Amino acid sequence: MEKINEGDVDWKEYDREEASFRRKELSNAVDAADLGCSLYELPPGERSWPYHYHTANEEAIYVLAGDGQLETEDGLEPLGAGDYATFPADQSGGHRVVNDGDEPLRYLAISTMNEPDVTVYPEMEKFDVFVGSPPGGRDERSLEGYYALGDEVEYWEENERR
Repeated sequence: MEKINEGDVDWKEYDREEASFRRKELSNAVDAADLGCSLYELPPGERSWPYHYHTANEEAIYVLAGDGQLETEDGLEPLGAGDYATFPADQSGGHRVVNDGDEPLRYLAISTMNEPDVTVYPEMEKFDVFVGSPPGGRDERSLEGYYALGDEVEYWEENERR
């Protein structure tokens, strides 16, 4: 068993385009391999990671404090302290957390840590691929990258010969 107090874990700051939040990677602090857990703090008026869903990893959030909105494929739903939401590993699990309240929104994000994983960002029209270590994992990856959803290539090239 490994144990750590969240007060002993440093915040990582994220501030990109329309996403700004703080995160403590609790699972990484205790070298957990198969279960991910991070503490998030989302300031008023901010949003978390862009709207997305995973194809190999189920996620969940548990709200500790504050009020906000949960963006899902059905639109925005109220989100508040004590709420627990799960996101299946498919398109129906698409989500994003939005803090439209007056106080910081604090929540735990929990996930399986399966790989390979493909994460789809429908609004950004892109996806990512992680092989060798799942999203949020610490290990070296043998393949990773971000790609446009509409890009297609043929399996065989026109002029390819054996």
